[in-house]
Order: sequence, then C-alpha cells, then structure tokens
Amino acid sequence: KLAMEISAYSLLAVCGAAKKRDLFNAGASVLTLSYFGGEEVIPGYNLMGLCKAALECGVRYLASELGPEGIRVNAISAGPVKTVSAQGVGDLDQMLQLYSHMAPMRRNITAEEVGKTGMFLMSDLASGITAEVLHVDCGFSKMGAPPAAMAE
Repeated sequence: KLAMEISAYSLLAVCGAAKKRDLFNAGASVLTLSYFGGEEVIPGYNLMGLCKAALECGVRYLASELGPEGIRVNAISAGPVKTVSAQGVGDLDQMLQLYSHMAPMRRNITAEEVGKTGMFLMSDLASGITAEVLHVDCGFSKMGAPPAAMAE
C-alpha cells in the first residue's frame, strides 16, 4: 500500500491540492517519472510495475481533468541510469548491459538526457504535448528482439 501511495497516489494528491489552492497558472506543466516496468513485465520489478502502471494511468486522467485549464501532465519513462540510488537495484550492471545491447543506439541514457527531456516537456516548446509517457531509453522499449538476433 505504501508503494502505491508514494508512486501513484502522491501525484494525484499534489495536483489536487495545487488545483484546490489555485496554484496552477494557465500553461503550467506537471511532470513525473515512470519506468518501462509499468507497461511490460520486468523480472524482479513486481509490485513496482503495478505502481508505475497506476501512475501512468493517473497521468492520462490528470491530463484530461486539467487540460481544459491549459495545464499539461506528462511522464518520462527513463531507462536505467547509474546513480547512487540505483545501486540499490539488484543486478543493475546486468540491466545496463542488457539495455545497451538491445537499444538501437547501443548505449544507455544519461541523467543529463533525462533532465534535458524534462526541461523540454516543461517548456513552451512542448505546449501541444499532454497525457504522454515519453520513453527516454535509447529506443530499448521499442525493440522486440535484440538487434544482433534480428541480424542473424
């Protein structure tokens, strides 16, 4: 229950409180972070996959609710990034190897790339984008099989 409250319900609560207190300006943008495990089964991700699926659904419903007021709501679904907090993920190095092998760009993303994508989504450059989950994963999420396997 706590994982769901933190990962999904908190976005709804924050947006609800901001709307109630009239803190949103027209043209405002709300952004959250998700992960591919909310769309597809990732071994070991388990309960967090359910939480991220709920979060992504919340993004769509919030976008529908807040859109008429000119408020956009989106999510970034980032691939794994080697950070201090990510060290707590079991088999992080193996996951990074898998992503770099399967992604069309043959590499992993960086925290800077995730940050720049967030800046774009929060800016007026993305004024026509809402209710989206944007994958920042060097194309990993779109591959059905490793490129090397497809070449054989």
